[in-house]
Amino acid sequence: MSIDPSSIPNFGGRPANEPPAGPPGGGVIRPDQDLVKQLLDQMELKYVVDDEGDLAAPWEDFRTYFMFRGEGEQEVFAVRTFYDRPYSLDDKGRLLEVIDGWNRQTLWPKVYTHTHDDGTVRLIGEAQLLLGLGVGLEHFVSSTVSWVRASIDFDKWVVEQLGLEQDAEEGDEPGE
Repeated sequence: MSIDPSSIPNFGGRPANEPPAGPPGGGVIRPDQDLVKQLLDQMELKYVVDDEGDLAAPWEDFRTYFMFRGEGEQEVFAVRTFYDRPYSLDDKGRLLEVIDGWNRQTLWPKVYTHTHDDGTVRLIGEAQLLLGLGVGLEHFVSSTVSWVRASIDFDKWVVEQLGLEQDAEEGDEPGE
């Protein structure tokens, strides 16, 4: 299977009166890591394969992983972003207020906190797609692209909400 580059959504680049690019349909597929690699290549995103075999696209302040978990009808494709900016336990109440606002206003990624053994709090964003018996190629591509864009947007948004602008410098370019 192959991804038609014109089927990758262009957020903000298409005039409102222009129809979406890409062929209709696309058929039902069983996505795999090779398809995700092809999509990341077409999006011009750098990626690595980690020790567990998962794909990860690194940005300056976060890493986005593309993972397949489970088998058969229970298989799930997850896009999980680990935000590297550390917070203290004292910050956790404010963080929860901020990310609750994000989770109410948006569909993805759903963001939560993770407290490490050393007391450091970090944010994690996640979106999942049940693959079941297969998914439409266009749906898979548009969902994955949307989730990547939303992960980037969340990082910018949380920086604004918490007044961390001085820490953020062009954090939307992968591989920096």
